Amino acid sequence: MRVDVADTSSLTFDDGSPVRAASAIAALGDGWLIVQDDATHAAWWRSGSVTAVRAVEPVDGLEVFSSVAGTKHLKPDFEAACAVSVGGLEGVLLLGSGSAGPRMRASLVTLGTAERGQSALVADLTPVYRAVAGALGLRVDQLNLEGACLIGDRLRWFQRGNAAAAAPTACVDVDVAALLAAVTGARAADHVEVGEVRRYDLGQVDGVTLAVTDAVALAGGRVLVSAAAEDTPNAVDDGPVVGAALALLDDDGVVAIAQLPGSASGVYKVEGLAVTETTADGLSLFAVVDADEPATPSEQLTLRLRW
Repeated sequence: MRVDVADTSSLTFDDGSPVRAASAIAALGDGWLIVQDDATHAAWWRSGSVTAVRAVEPVDGLEVFSSVAGTKHLKPDFEAACAVSVGGLEGVLLLGSGSAGPRMRASLVTLGTAERGQSALVADLTPVYRAVAGALGLRVDQLNLEGACLIGDRLRWFQRGNAAAAAPTACVDVDVAALLAAVTGARAADHVEVGEVRRYDLGQVDGVTLAVTDAVALAGGRVLVSAAAEDTPNAVDDGPVVGAALALLDDDGVVAIAQLPGSASGVYKVEGLAVTETTADGLSLFAVVDADEPATPSEQLTLRLRW
């Protein structure tokens, strides 16, 4: 398996402001919804235009959050996104990373109708996150759920591993219908069952463990994940990224892995992945890169993967 970077571009809103900390990407309408993990809005990218779409209400009057401002602990930290359909409406389910109260929420962003327009429904899923932590054998503050994809009627949800915190890369399966029912209020969150656990060893780069940052489902039940080797002691703090890769997984383990080429400025920390085309010899994908710097626009990559 080999992956090449075919094109890159900077992501900015139509008003010139940067798309911050891109952490996930999912199809929405005639474009793509790009999640910002440190802001209350997502970015709807379509036909050369990028507009803001509210994902959650302001927190203490704030729309963006950062370590410098001392507000990082307040951010929603949506790190995973999946395209879904609810009540006949097209939408995207955004999922927080866990580890703290503000990060144990989901936001269901829907296009709505011409009369209703876009909307976002936010739900506290603390019981679900606690159940995931229990299934993985982790404390809640060790959770760092950074990727998810739909496989049939299940949502496969990936824990970004951290060797320093003794938290391996792993995933759990959750019933999609039950999860969406909890988000919409049709069912209590503590009734969402967490299913089978799978664990994966993606190897290391310069002694730093590669860990999953996003996931997309492929034919035959296989999953393609992006991974980053980030030297950080826990699930919250950023650290230097020394390598990145794409890995093909099945139920039994890692099928193949390919190093992601870097740029002159360093490693591409891919945090969002989406398939745009399937060909006989591979895939074309969009990826979004978190620069870990609020003033720097996130990058969008066009990747070409060959089997």
